[in-house]
Amino acid sequence: MSGERNYLILKKFCQDLGVDLFGAADINKIKKDFALSKSLLERFDKAVCLGLSLSKSILEEIENAPTRLYFHHYRTANALLDQIAFKVSNYIQKNSFFALPIPASQIIDWQNQKAHLSHKKIGYLAGLGWIGRNNLLVNKTLGSQFRIVSILTDMPLKTDKPTKEACGECRLCIDACPVKAIKEDPADFEHLRCFEKLKEFQKQRLVDQYICGVCVKACIGEKASKEFHKQECS
Repeated sequence: MSGERNYLILKKFCQDLGVDLFGAADINKIKKDFALSKSLLERFDKAVCLGLSLSKSILEEIENAPTRLYFHHYRTANALLDQIAFKVSNYIQKNSFFALPIPASQIIDWQNQKAHLSHKKIGYLAGLGWIGRNNLLVNKTLGSQFRIVSILTDMPLKTDKPTKEACGECRLCIDACPVKAIKEDPADFEHLRCFEKLKEFQKQRLVDQYICGVCVKACIGEKASKEFHKQECS
């Protein structure tokens, strides 16, 4: 089957599993940065990136710190994504190709906040969004209110292209950040300042791992952002 036909069939399979976002990326230029063995990486040239939207009601409860409800929701979303990635990988294997599901949230270097690979970079290459001022993947419709997972594969697939869109005039995350780690230029995001705040939340036993959620709540998507700013100006 052609790459385009494979793409459409796999997308339908994933949508039937409940995913909200689907994209495919060429990873040849970035896989050298993955924390995986060279022999393993030689098999793969594509990645499928899948996303699930988060509950707006749970996010609304967040003010200046994460809540226990958000922490549970965050873990549940990641676990569900891992289950979906497992099913998608099995589906790919049954069609005689290799597949490697990468955990949605498994940090292997906490100090530097690094995982086996960057899901958000793959999401960007797969056309799901852009890297925003908040250092998160931002989708035009969902903002940053979603979680993603990636599956590496050698299945022939049509690949998506990165979007040329950006945050534009929206600065809601800058105003929301409790430690002002978010700057005008996404490249100036202060990782260490953010991480110190995450450690503070964890020490306070608000959550049991390093997460926040404040800028996730603030990043609401293009349409909602425009409505918000329109109300602010009226």
